[in-house]
Amino acid sequence: MSTPHRFPDREEIAAVRAEAETLEPQATGAEHALAGRVMGRRDMGKLVFLDLVDRSGKIQLLAQPDELGGLDVDLGDVVGVRGQATKTKRGEPSLAVSELQLLAKIKRPLPDTYHGVVDAETRYRKRYLDLLVNEETRRDFLVRSELVAAIRRFLDARGFVEVETPILQPRYGGALAEPFVTHSNELDADLYLRIADELYLKRLIVGGLERVYEISKDFRNESISYKHQPEFTMLEWYEAYADYEDAMTLIEELLRVVTKEATGSAAVTFRGQEIDFEPAWKRMSLIGALEAEGVWTRDANDLRKGLQEREIDTGADETWAQLVDHALSHLVEPKLIQPTILFDYPVELSPLARLKEGEEGIVERFEYFAGGMELGNAYSELNDPDEQAARFAEMGAEDPDYVEALSYGMPPTAGLGLGIDRLSMLLTGRDTIRDVILFPTLRPTE
Repeated sequence: MSTPHRFPDREEIAAVRAEAETLEPQATGAEHALAGRVMGRRDMGKLVFLDLVDRSGKIQLLAQPDELGGLDVDLGDVVGVRGQATKTKRGEPSLAVSELQLLAKIKRPLPDTYHGVVDAETRYRKRYLDLLVNEETRRDFLVRSELVAAIRRFLDARGFVEVETPILQPRYGGALAEPFVTHSNELDADLYLRIADELYLKRLIVGGLERVYEISKDFRNESISYKHQPEFTMLEWYEAYADYEDAMTLIEELLRVVTKEATGSAAVTFRGQEIDFEPAWKRMSLIGALEAEGVWTRDANDLRKGLQEREIDTGADETWAQLVDHALSHLVEPKLIQPTILFDYPVELSPLARLKEGEEGIVERFEYFAGGMELGNAYSELNDPDEQAARFAEMGAEDPDYVEALSYGMPPTAGLGLGIDRLSMLLTGRDTIRDVILFPTLRPTE
C-alpha cells in the first residue's frame, strides 16, 4: 500500500486544541490540518472517536466512517487529518474530520497504552516505545531540550561564544578519570575520547576569545550508577578577567533563569524535597564542611581511621586526596539538598586551579550541589606555565602543548563545568540519570 511522501501545512495539536477550548459546545471553528499517531479508538455506531497525539499534545477526532469512505485505522497508525475545530456536548475540544490520510501503518502492536511502558529495561533499550506511550517521558525530554536552549540564550546574551573542541584527543586531560582509547589507522596513533573540554577551551582564552563555552559529550571509562554514565553531557565555560567568585555569582543566576524557563518556576521537587534555585545559595568552605562532620585532618592515617569508624570502605583510596574526596561524597554531599557552594579546596584535589593568596595549600575552587548531588565544579584557573608544568609532573602526567600555550600568557580566568544530565534529573524529578538520557549506555543482552 502506497502512502503519501508528505503532509503539508500541518499545525500543532496544542494550537488547535486551544482554539477548540474557546468554542461553545457543538459549535465549529476554523479548518485545520493535523498529523500524528492514533493512540485511542472508541467506536460508537456511526461515529468513531480517535485520540490523535503529536509532540505538543492530544486531541479527540470525531470521524464518521460513512462520510470518509471507511475508517481502516488501528492504534499506532500515523495519520493526517483535515477538519474543523469543535467542542462536544460534554465540552471536549475536538476536530470534526472531513478528510483522513494514512501516512504510516503500524506493523507491531503497541504496548498497553493505558499503563504505558513500565519495565525499565524496555524503556531504556526501546526508548521509541517509551516516548510513544508515556506522556511523562516526552515531557521530560522536552524539559531537557528547553534547559539546554535556555543555557545557550543566557550565555549568548552575556557575550559568550559557543565553540567546538576535539572529541578525539592525542592526550586526555582536564579531569582525573579513566579514558576510552581508540586507534587512528591513518595516523597510526592511539587517540582518547575526551574526558573534559577544559584544556582546549583554555587554549582559546589564550588566543583572545575571552568568553567561550561548549555543550559537549564527554566520556569516562568508569562506573555506572544512578548519577554516572560513561557518556554524558557537560557545559563548560571560561571567562577571562574573572575569578571563581564571579563564577559563583554567574552560576547562581544561570540556574535560576534556566530552571524558570524550562519548568515555569525557580523551584522544583526532587525526591520529595522542594529545591529552590533563587539566589543567594548557602556557601561554606570545604574544610568547614568536613570539620562539621568531625573528619577534617591532613593526616592520611587519621582520616582513614575516621572514615572506617563510620563504616566507609576506604580500600580503594590510596592517597590523602582520595580519602578527602571519599569523605566529601559520603558524609557531606548527600546532606546538601538546597543549592550549596563548597569553596576553597586543598591543592592536592585541584591540579588546575590557582592558589589562594595568603592561604597555604588552598586553591580557588568551588563545587556546587543540590538534591544531594554535585552539579558542577569551578576554578580560578592556574595560568602560570611553570607552576602548571610542576603540578603535571607531581601527578605523573604531562601536556607540553598546553603548557606552551600558557607560556604565551593567559589572563586571569574563571572556568566552570555543569552536568546537564544531573540538572535534568533535578528539573524533571527523576531518580536516575538513565531516565534523562535518551539512549543510555547499557550492558549488552545475549
